[in-house]
Amino acid sequence: MNTNESRCLLANGCKVAGTAQCNDNCAHFTAIHGRSGSGGRVAAAGTPADYRLLTLANSPARDSQQEIYRGLPQYIETFERMFDGGTPRIKSMYLWSAKPGTGKTTTAAVLLNEWIRRHYSGSLKRGDQPLQQPAYFLDTNEWQTLYNEFNRSHVPQEVAERASREYYRRLASAKQARFAVLDDIGVRTATEGFRGDLHSVINHRTVNGLPTVYTSNLPIEDMARVFDARLYDRMRDQCIVFEFGGESKRGRR
Repeated sequence: MNTNESRCLLANGCKVAGTAQCNDNCAHFTAIHGRSGSGGRVAAAGTPADYRLLTLANSPARDSQQEIYRGLPQYIETFERMFDGGTPRIKSMYLWSAKPGTGKTTTAAVLLNEWIRRHYSGSLKRGDQPLQQPAYFLDTNEWQTLYNEFNRSHVPQEVAERASREYYRRLASAKQARFAVLDDIGVRTATEGFRGDLHSVINHRTVNGLPTVYTSNLPIEDMARVFDARLYDRMRDQCIVFEFGGESKRGRR
């Protein structure tokens, strides 16, 4: 009998996980992952496929970043405030390290998935309809590539239009999602137009008190230079900062 507990975010804490009812016909599995396992609210969040099943319990970054992971359960508990109007405010988080591959993006995806789990279960417990896109993952490198596609000269119109539509769809999702990951925001080489759009996303989220997890290869203080002092002050306010140490673990998962 094939069951879905190994590919469902809700398995940890689910009463039917691993039983005959844990199959593709489970309404909750479909709501989170779609019938195929590659859709649902997890796909709507835009999380890269390799990160879609990561939780606090199975994160591959737990061992190498033990000190940081000791503090995450307490932070995740504050997600319950999403049902109380976010009062007191749910803090944002800034994860950075100068070296790549230390677990920043992995940890950001863990937090996003934990938000989706708690939003879905908590909404049902309260008799509410869970949002179709309660969280969103914005890969700023991919987003910048889309920007370049429709701003280069001699690009075929159909290519530029397709890239433009997808670019602005992602911009809207990153602004409006109740919880967001903005991955790799240390944009060193970007046009003023792209940097301005990223600025507008961050500014919208900070002004509206929407919790955001940022990852970067730059310390948060450098955001005053990347953007401006005012936005840096807004980011730093109500934001937990973690520096990731160690060597790259890429290719070892």
